[in-house]
Amino acid sequence: MAIDWQKEVDARKDDILNDLKELLKVRSEREDSKITADAPFGPGPRDGLKQMLSYGQRDGFTTKNVDNYAGHIEFGQGEETLGIFGHMDVVPAGDDWQTDPYDPVIKDGKLIARGSSDDKGPSMAAYYAMKIIKELDLPLSKKVRFVVGSDEESGWGDMDHYFEKETAPDFGFSPDAEFPIINGEKGNVSIQVHIGVSNEGNYTLKKFQGGLRDNMVPTNASAKVTTITAEQADAMTIAFNEYLGINPISGTSVKEDDTTVIFQVAGKGSHGASPQFGHNAATWLAGFLDKYDFAGGAQNFLHVASAYIHEDFYGEKLGVAFEDPKMGKLTMNAGIFDFDEEKEDAFINLNFRYPQGTSSETLQAGIKNAIGRYDVTLVEGGHHMIPHYVPQEDPLVTTLLDVYEEHTGEKGEEQIIGGGTYGRLLERGVAFGAMFPDSVDTMHQADEFMSLDDLYKATAIYADAIYRLAK
Repeated sequence: MAIDWQKEVDARKDDILNDLKELLKVRSEREDSKITADAPFGPGPRDGLKQMLSYGQRDGFTTKNVDNYAGHIEFGQGEETLGIFGHMDVVPAGDDWQTDPYDPVIKDGKLIARGSSDDKGPSMAAYYAMKIIKELDLPLSKKVRFVVGSDEESGWGDMDHYFEKETAPDFGFSPDAEFPIINGEKGNVSIQVHIGVSNEGNYTLKKFQGGLRDNMVPTNASAKVTTITAEQADAMTIAFNEYLGINPISGTSVKEDDTTVIFQVAGKGSHGASPQFGHNAATWLAGFLDKYDFAGGAQNFLHVASAYIHEDFYGEKLGVAFEDPKMGKLTMNAGIFDFDEEKEDAFINLNFRYPQGTSSETLQAGIKNAIGRYDVTLVEGGHHMIPHYVPQEDPLVTTLLDVYEEHTGEKGEEQIIGGGTYGRLLERGVAFGAMFPDSVDTMHQADEFMSLDDLYKATAIYADAIYRLAK
């Protein structure tokens, strides 16, 4: 049976867009301060999960909510299950948006909102692909289950809980990356560098903060500094303006009193898997402050950030650089900086995307060797994921590449990325779309968007792919 998948999608464009807009209005950022038994990651992720599941209930699928951690939408019959994995949680919107990040706007064919490309837009495309197959009453020999998560951007606690209660699908994909396919993902581990908060110099670092998540390049950073004399404070503000003028950042300095200055820097955000595409506001600020006479823990904090982390995206200064012929280079993102002289210690959170051939233990040994003399303590945190790879000759990979090639006319090749997707949850799991090779990547950035053309084209590709894998 020849099916015009794009025609089926075109007939449902308005429905796809209306459901997606409704979903994007849910502010599904994780909020630890609002966690309850009913909202394990805060009310936003819970509400996003429930909203997505409500579409499945409305459209006659079998649905299940697993304790507001995750859920699924399912149809079909058979002993095997094809899994599709999406997530409703989003990274914090942050600043510098031209529009309200939770009031979707269409401009120049782009749907602008937090989560539009990561991952509510692609998830809606995959859901409607399932809906088309169901409405056409096409015969299937396998179950198709769309697993909906709510903690992908943080610790993956949603999937830990889900798989305690539910059996894993046999194979599948996540619509949370790019076409033609992602069949390999680097390891992902965060290592916190803890440093003391003592101040012993002529300049005092009261506070230094930057970044929102370990998987985001910090867009903004601020520091509160006190000096001994008003003249020192004035000289710092003049030097800071000169520093801004010759570097790819912007910022402000405000005198709180004669000897206290608050410095703020705005850089450029990027996904933590590709830190080289951003300008880390925190390390640029540390680079300015490091030349002043701080001492003790404050000096250690600033110097480590400036001399060992700033503009080092591959861990070379820390002595942990590594490259694998297939998976490529290790990358490093310094995502969170926190120094407060009233706390017990300060920390810098380093997120590594590492290829096969190295390990968290090797990384920690290298870091300790490079900066151990600055009185640091290392702590592994977050959800550690080891490298993942599905061979390109696997039928899952070959089928998805065939579908991509037929719909686009472009040759499909295997790809390995530093980003972590739910595709790695399954031994035979990959990421498949929804960005195309010519798409603009705005994930984790201000004014995130998904092209409507990409949204509808991806829906057709997903429908064809799901049907071929499950028929």
